[in-house]
Amino acid sequence: MSKKWYDYFVTVERPKEGHPEDERAPGAPSSAAQTVAEIASGVGVQTTFTAPVANPTSFEEIYQAAEITVAAHGYTIFKIADMLQSEHIRGLPANVKKSSVLLALDAAGVKVEDVIKDAVLRDKALDTYERVQEKALQELEARKTQENRDIQAEIDRLVAEHQARMQKNNDEVAKEKERFYGWRLKKQQEELKIADAVSYFATENPISTSGTSAASSPAPKPPGS
Repeated sequence: MSKKWYDYFVTVERPKEGHPEDERAPGAPSSAAQTVAEIASGVGVQTTFTAPVANPTSFEEIYQAAEITVAAHGYTIFKIADMLQSEHIRGLPANVKKSSVLLALDAAGVKVEDVIKDAVLRDKALDTYERVQEKALQELEARKTQENRDIQAEIDRLVAEHQARMQKNNDEVAKEKERFYGWRLKKQQEELKIADAVSYFATENPISTSGTSAASSPAPKPPGS
């Protein structure tokens, strides 16, 4: 498992059994080897963004919006990370890398706690901005979900309206068909009455009684065709 950046600076020392002198009474000075959690707990600053972040993919812009500044000595957690990856100590054991960086910090008059606090501030800024983005995403999703519901309701209303118009058209056609077929039946009865009367005087009855409209019959051919 690869080491985290803080593994090079912070360790947890446990008192050895049989050495009560290692146990400290409340209020006694803490060990030089503090845990990250202890240092982080001392950074109780609530992250506040004083400017909008135009480019969320720029972490540097997020840090600037959170007013995280670089100390005068110039040592940030990123500078330490670069030092740990330097070609001069990259392949050395972890304890040697740790000692090398601590020597450099000591020579510059920089406390390792200050570097870790810088890391904690940046981490808090990232976590806070993540929550800001997540909240914005949830609000966007809620708005768009409601918009989709409204659009669907409008679609349903339009569909119902057009279906009603289509049904009205179908009803009109059905009503007209009922009227027409009723009229055709009476027409057939009328033609039968006429044909019956004509049948007494004509060998071939010219009266149509099939119920088919004359308009639907083939048109007569003109003379000479």
